[in-house]
Amino acid sequence: MIVVDLGYGDAGKGGVVDWLCAQGDVAAVVRFNGGAQAGHNVVLPDGRHHTFSQFGSGTLRGVPTHLSRYVVVDPLALTAEAEHLRRLGVSRPYDMITVDREALLATPYHVEAGRARELARGEDRHGSCGMGVGETMAYALENPFVAPKVGDCERPGLLAQKLNLLRERLGAGGPPVADCVAAYRAFAGRVALVDSSHMTQLLRRRPVVFEGAQGVLLDEWHGFHPHTTWSTTTFDNALALLEGVHAVRLGVLRTYTPRHGPGPLVTEDPGLALPEPHNGDGRWQGPFRTGHFDAVAHRYALAVAGGVDALALTHLDAPVSRMCDSYGIGELPVGRRGDLAGQAALTARLGEARPHYVDGVTDWPAAVSEALGVRVWLGSSGPTARAKSLFPSAPPRRKDLRAMAHAGTPREPAGYRPRPLRWA
Repeated sequence: MIVVDLGYGDAGKGGVVDWLCAQGDVAAVVRFNGGAQAGHNVVLPDGRHHTFSQFGSGTLRGVPTHLSRYVVVDPLALTAEAEHLRRLGVSRPYDMITVDREALLATPYHVEAGRARELARGEDRHGSCGMGVGETMAYALENPFVAPKVGDCERPGLLAQKLNLLRERLGAGGPPVADCVAAYRAFAGRVALVDSSHMTQLLRRRPVVFEGAQGVLLDEWHGFHPHTTWSTTTFDNALALLEGVHAVRLGVLRTYTPRHGPGPLVTEDPGLALPEPHNGDGRWQGPFRTGHFDAVAHRYALAVAGGVDALALTHLDAPVSRMCDSYGIGELPVGRRGDLAGQAALTARLGEARPHYVDGVTDWPAAVSEALGVRVWLGSSGPTARAKSLFPSAPPRRKDLRAMAHAGTPREPAGYRPRPLRWA
């Protein structure tokens, strides 16, 4: 199963993945985009809470994590996360994670350069988590042969050369290169570094859950430029890793639409005083903003993502009853991949949108299913797995999940070749 957020992030992917892993028989959680800027909150029934950044959100259930080649890996942030997991009772967190050697390496030099770039924008800030993910991606695009990768952590001489060059080209401060090399060598000794064949081996075992980061409305190609992430937030990376193996596509949404930092939020309502125990304003992300459920934006996300097989709807306990069903400017068109000028024009067009609302929504699963044309399969009325349940009209958990993979009208990536169906 592939879990993707159909908003701007913060829809509750972590809790959904935790619930899926609590059902048992999951071989691994695979992260397929983003990096240490992810913040997926999981609360166990006993009150233990962890915000997952790089470890998969099934870790507290004993499910291992695989960081694929599409993840920007930050070993220093991973160390801090592992320490918190230890305090929660995960005795050997490093034994629960594998990392693809081809994944890009985020460093303190990327972090400093990215933060400086965002500060220099002043009032025109794009929005950033301040973790250097965008700077890592940008540097790799400009310097593909010398961008540090996770596999370099096993070759300290080569890594030192790459880090010295990186620091020089970015003009960044930060710790001495020798200190970084020592920390990354220690990282390589603690976790299992693997090649692409590991993904194939995982898919031959029990079911796999693919955990996305951020949201489709922040996608690097189809988000509302320039307030986007340097990451493909759709299903595409997961489908590439699956190499033709079918998987159920699950889209996650809240009963209202939040986002962090600057950028469009057509239904924003400062009067929505809703509790956010795990989200708040941040120095780099900016303010945490909330708006009414935006069916227009979420229909756009569905079109961008190529459709989903089912939805998970969280925050059913929130005291909200208003849904935006139109903008007065028509539906949002899906542009050509890579046309950032077109995406910027779409962002400007959103400035003219005037939301039209339907009030008095009480049956949120039915209303969302009707507005988006996809059934709500899983509902959540609280942070723990106990607060999540399947809807009566939804299929049984295991048998019909396989049948669900045939539903919808997904857009397959170039080169996609169907293979025998498996729940992945």
